[in-house]
Amino acid sequence: MATEKAYKLLAKQEGISNSQAKSMIDRGLVYVGNKKVMIARGEIDERTIFRVQKIEKAKPIFENDDLIVVDKPAFVNSDEIERQFKDARLLHRLDRETSGVLMLVKNEEFRIKAIKEFAQDKVYKEYIAWVEGIMTEPIEVDKPILTTKKNNRAVSNVSPKGKPARTEFFPDIVSAKKTKVKVIIHHGRTHQIRVHARYIDHSIIGDELYGGRRAKRVMLHAHKVRLLGMEFVAPEPKSFVTFE
Repeated sequence: MATEKAYKLLAKQEGISNSQAKSMIDRGLVYVGNKKVMIARGEIDERTIFRVQKIEKAKPIFENDDLIVVDKPAFVNSDEIERQFKDARLLHRLDRETSGVLMLVKNEEFRIKAIKEFAQDKVYKEYIAWVEGIMTEPIEVDKPILTTKKNNRAVSNVSPKGKPARTEFFPDIVSAKKTKVKVIIHHGRTHQIRVHARYIDHSIIGDELYGGRRAKRVMLHAHKVRLLGMEFVAPEPKSFVTFE
């Protein structure tokens, strides 16, 4: 059986460069059948036919003289969104596979004002997630989080040496050993919801880094944000509504 590196084979199939093909695999967008291709440099049968998941475009939600708010699709880095808007800077970030409300600011005066609101925990942040296991009662986790970098990748854990972090989980729908939850976060540390979900043995589905089963994506969506008297809502993705 003749083999070829997965990214090279994908590049030929899609008519793209090797680096573009490698990036697509690294993002988790490439499948063989229903199995995600995990290793770009892995050897694979050269007769393999790949299926590539298309990325949706960021949808604008709101814009004024101070900020632009978009509904970020999954599989896109926040920095890539920033590059689409030349005169705006990210006010905060969402993880690559997290979708939903993402805010960019247009001027320094508003940025300083908004950052102060975040620092004082005056920004309301509501997420929707599908988590492992059955959650029947609301759960609050008030545990500090410490973030370290390994191989240029951020990893967070509950630790007494960490920074304050509080997360509230509210069960919505229970379905076959998994629960759809509303999540409200305070502070907003790196991977806060993902770490606190694992801490209570309800890892987010698709979040293999923090104990979730494999899925097409990390099932976490930034649904609603309130900042300085304004409210922004990113509709729940179809994949969340129909997830079984």
